[in-house]
Amino acid sequence: MTDFLWRLPSRGDGRRADPALRGRGGFGPPNPVVETTDPRPGRFGPFDDLAQIVDAAELTGFDGVLAPYDPLGEESWIVAAAALRATRYTRVTVEFQPAFGTPVYAAKVSATLQRHSAGRLNWRLAVDTDAAEARARGDRLTGDERYDRAAEFLTVARGVWNENEVGAAGFAGTGFDYAGRYYDVVDGGFRGILSGLPFPAVHLSGTTPAALALSAAHGDVHLFAEHEDGITGAVTELGERAAASGRHVRVGLELPIIARETEAEAWARVHRQWAELDRPDKVADHTLGEGRWSGFHAFGYDQRIGLVGSYAQVAQHLSDYAAAGVQTFVLSGHPAIEEIHRAGEHLLFLADPTARTLAQEVTA
Repeated sequence: MTDFLWRLPSRGDGRRADPALRGRGGFGPPNPVVETTDPRPGRFGPFDDLAQIVDAAELTGFDGVLAPYDPLGEESWIVAAAALRATRYTRVTVEFQPAFGTPVYAAKVSATLQRHSAGRLNWRLAVDTDAAEARARGDRLTGDERYDRAAEFLTVARGVWNENEVGAAGFAGTGFDYAGRYYDVVDGGFRGILSGLPFPAVHLSGTTPAALALSAAHGDVHLFAEHEDGITGAVTELGERAAASGRHVRVGLELPIIARETEAEAWARVHRQWAELDRPDKVADHTLGEGRWSGFHAFGYDQRIGLVGSYAQVAQHLSDYAAAGVQTFVLSGHPAIEEIHRAGEHLLFLADPTARTLAQEVTA
């Protein structure tokens, strides 16, 4: 089964090509007041914009949303909690850095969120973060030490969580002990209402040996970013490492998209945005052929390479990725409310093999 997630904007949103000029959500310059806008203070706040995006994800058929880790943006845990509260079916993936707190505390917070959302919370660990940003947060670890700590973090979190087996007395016992390089736990575990809940599915990322080794041992989903040469080699290595550990890890792919009714409309959107930036290079300088374009970073996306084309063309690319083994897609676009409606209403139907088969059976 293929899962489709949408990446939530963490620093506001809007139509402008330059992220600093996007005024939705309280970041960037304010949007101009028009007759249909209620100018009274307190009538529309930053989280109202995010709430509309989350609602759109559920209404248009996305399986989930990702609340990204962003030191200069909204706090992902707060965004994730609000998204869980506002939805009934959508799975919410919260991205956070292991230095956020102890794994026991992260597990405690997550247990409460799982209890209040019927088990719809996922985790994504941001391990390979910027060194300067990490120091500003008080985190001194660099290099592969970050992956060693992440491995201990997940070991401890699962350890205290797995102690949540309800016994005859009606509550979970404690007794998880761990002595590691980064964490020490004595008689850990939760009791009562925090027991017996599903552990969040763990999403990880990266292509270094340390990143792939971490996923092979501890990950449930590994998210790749598209590369000029493709991701086949890294996916193969991940599969071999996971198999050696007796595990299977789902393959995911993060892709920004610009999809329209026709290919010409999609590329016109790219050219209009590019013209706003007044860059010396050209749109064509980043064209990789067959609808793959490597200029998305100029528009503020974390991924350089994404897809541009008609709904049918982009859907075909997604179907090809799925046929090659990709099981989870994290899509993104701006402005998010408009783009998620486009993707949900015109793209997912074509890209999801299950939905396409069901539709064919209904119309036969």
